[in-house]
Amino acid sequence: MVYRNRIPALVGGVGLLLAFALAPVVFPAPFFRVAMGDIVPLLVLLAASIVSAQNAIGSRGHGRLFWSLMTAGMAMWCCNQSFWVWFEVMLRRTLPNPFLGDMVLFLHIVPIMAAVAIRPHRGEVREGMLPSRLNVMILLAWWITVYAFFVFPEEYIVFDPVYTLSWDFLYVVEGLMLIAVSGSAFIGSSGSWRKIYRGIFFASVLYSFASEALNAAIARGAYKTGGIYDLPFLASALAFLGVALAGQRYLHGIEAMPSSTVAWRRAASLLAKLALFSLPLLGYWALFLSHEPLYLRHIRFVVTMTGVAVLAFFVFLKQHLLDRKLLQLLQHSRESFDNLQRLQGRVIQQAKLASLGELVALAASELDHPLSAILSNSERMAASSSLSREQLATAQKIGQQARRTRELVNDLLSFAQQTPGEKIPIELKPLLQRALQMEGFKLENKKISLTVESSDGLPRVLGNANQLLQAFLQIVENAVDALQETGSGRLHVSVWLEAGEVVIQFADSGPGLRDPGRVFDPFYTTKPVGKGTGLGLSAAYGVIQDHKGQIACSNRPEGGAVFEIRLPALKASAPLAAAVYV
Repeated sequence: MVYRNRIPALVGGVGLLLAFALAPVVFPAPFFRVAMGDIVPLLVLLAASIVSAQNAIGSRGHGRLFWSLMTAGMAMWCCNQSFWVWFEVMLRRTLPNPFLGDMVLFLHIVPIMAAVAIRPHRGEVREGMLPSRLNVMILLAWWITVYAFFVFPEEYIVFDPVYTLSWDFLYVVEGLMLIAVSGSAFIGSSGSWRKIYRGIFFASVLYSFASEALNAAIARGAYKTGGIYDLPFLASALAFLGVALAGQRYLHGIEAMPSSTVAWRRAASLLAKLALFSLPLLGYWALFLSHEPLYLRHIRFVVTMTGVAVLAFFVFLKQHLLDRKLLQLLQHSRESFDNLQRLQGRVIQQAKLASLGELVALAASELDHPLSAILSNSERMAASSSLSREQLATAQKIGQQARRTRELVNDLLSFAQQTPGEKIPIELKPLLQRALQMEGFKLENKKISLTVESSDGLPRVLGNANQLLQAFLQIVENAVDALQETGSGRLHVSVWLEAGEVVIQFADSGPGLRDPGRVFDPFYTTKPVGKGTGLGLSAAYGVIQDHKGQIACSNRPEGGAVFEIRLPALKASAPLAAAVYV
């Protein structure tokens, strides 16, 4: 149930306190007073545990950890109170001394203290969930060690009533630390979390006062269950129940508050170091400075060394986890940097293509007319029978160079083409087979093999068949030229679907690429003068970019080059045209 109004809850709490105070006057029977003094706080603490557990289930991340720790603290407190009910109400006996519930009561503050210390209002700016849990374990291990060092020997090994003084002193220290931690969280937060921390702060102050007053009354022999000293105790339990109800009220409105955590991290680190180094000092005092019997000194020393071992394990485990997280962040940063470099390379490449495209388009159109005149005149001269053999050879050379120049002009025009072609759904495997067949007809060396391997049921892509065929032909032609230099080899083309993209991979066993980073640069070529213009792969790059795809190249570790093209695959629901075979 979400409480939208605090007035009914406040009135109910005040009414319960009044009824608790007046009930012994109306019903003076001693057993009724004892039963009321034990059962009513138990029901309040049980309600606080249940509501905190509901908050933990309805939260996530560090908020869930916060409410889980609050639930653990309330449950331990509830467990101690149930011991009182068992002995004083069910068995009608006084509590034994030593009392096992004292240890549970002593430790129940630790989860509450840890809940506030993890600072859930700071969202995900902290070190992570598992290290935060380890912080809780470190805190709990330290307090257990301190309890076992100061209280346990006199309480259970050599019974000495003086243990109650140590217990009371440590309990006061615990309460003051909870007050300090909750007060710091209250000052450094805002919004809904600030209201929750404020409730914990006031509940901690009230509980510390109530517990000390109650313990002092027990020490004087003036305490009676259900008496006046139980009123502030019940009020503090109701205050923690109010914190749980406030958490339920603000559960859907609690926000993470980004803030500076440097000061808090330094303080937390300092406290962790003090906790770790305090135990060896206690062990040294017990072994060399204490005047207790030798076996008690040995017991305290063993307790501190065990605590040191446990704390050291948690600290090293936490550091290991933080180092792993740091390595993951470094790897992520490296990948982001590599992706940024690739993106910058693509932007630069596209800028080159755009600027050069405009230039070569103008130059190519201007060169086409004089080239046509030169070529037609040279052909007429070569067809004339009145020329000498030397003049005929010269005319043929003029025509040959004119045709070569025209091919260059055609490449320039193809490279500078700015108008995208019409795109329809097409299958890529027939295009790749056609490209390999067209290039295979030109092969004179039969030791070179060209193969295509394709997965079954590949989706189609939206593209222009002629443009993609020209791009595939350019890549295949470059691979074949490289294989012919070695005299033999293989070009293997693979096609598969990956993450919503159709991947085409051209892998050859040639000598590899001299400079993979410059392959798509305009006018970059490693072919002999007169054989390549350096524009073919640049044009292929532009075609793939126009098809919303990506193209990359690299050298294979085992030798040879690999070109990889990724094109967006059409969804199965997209309308399909007939397969395109060119």
